[in-house]
Amino acid sequence: MDNHHGQDFRRVISELTASHLPGKNKPLRLALIALLSGGHILIEDIPGLGKTTLALALSRSLGLSFGRVQCTSDLLPSDITGLTIFDRHDNNFRFVKGPAFNNILLVDEINRAMPKTQSALLEAMEEHRITADGTTYDLPEPFLVIATQNPAEQAGTYPLPESQMDRFVIRTGMGYPDEEIEKGIIRYGSIHDDLRSIKMLLDQTAIIAAIKEVATSVYLSEKLADYIYRIVAATRNDRDIITGISTRGAISIAQAAKANAFMEGRDHVLPEDIKEVAVAVGAHRLLLRSGSDSADKESLLNGLLSAIPIPLS
Repeated sequence: MDNHHGQDFRRVISELTASHLPGKNKPLRLALIALLSGGHILIEDIPGLGKTTLALALSRSLGLSFGRVQCTSDLLPSDITGLTIFDRHDNNFRFVKGPAFNNILLVDEINRAMPKTQSALLEAMEEHRITADGTTYDLPEPFLVIATQNPAEQAGTYPLPESQMDRFVIRTGMGYPDEEIEKGIIRYGSIHDDLRSIKMLLDQTAIIAAIKEVATSVYLSEKLADYIYRIVAATRNDRDIITGISTRGAISIAQAAKANAFMEGRDHVLPEDIKEVAVAVGAHRLLLRSGSDSADKESLLNGLLSAIPIPLS
């Protein structure tokens, strides 16, 4: 495998964190891992921590088209996917594409959309296509959904059920900036307007090739597949967990670990790659007996991970 591909993606992170997203190394890296593994990412945090900025900065640096949906209780599936209208000029019906027909789709406050609209979006995420009035339309490649939801229970929200949370490869938070970085933001204001100056570091063709390379050329040994199985089995056998990580979740850990290895310029997965992604990929899939706080899930999974012996190479 050609090492420079992984370096290209690391360069995206270093350039964006140096100029536009200081202190956001972790969510940026996880968003790229979601992209490279062919999945989607859920960012769960309070408003105002830079989720929109992250999505916009990524789209510009990767040379990808960007769409945004602000979820509300009256949002319809067609507001995301598009709808068929009658064109009087041509005297026939035509399909008007919705914001889903972009490479990167930011879905803000997904838990404010009604379940029917959430389902339409999740179907598009899973199938990479949508059907309208009996006609199927392919979504562009690559296709990455960056969905956000506020962790606090609020009026007028429809929390994603566990089965739909499972559709996101990764869940993470943004976190508050470091003290000095936040002081700078307070002093100089939002950098939202500066995003136009971000230069394209990669293009669509290179990204599609990288996604294919992660899927076909990064090797996961039988020993490491067994390590992933032991992690998911531990979540299924823990007395504090009602529902552990599913087989889909185990596959997602493997895919994300491959993407992590690729970004490090390797053509094979190491145990460190699995440990690096396991909590971000696995924690949101857990259903706990007492409550379902994200921090509790992460803490519990971290505890299980530390108790499982790391396989020797």
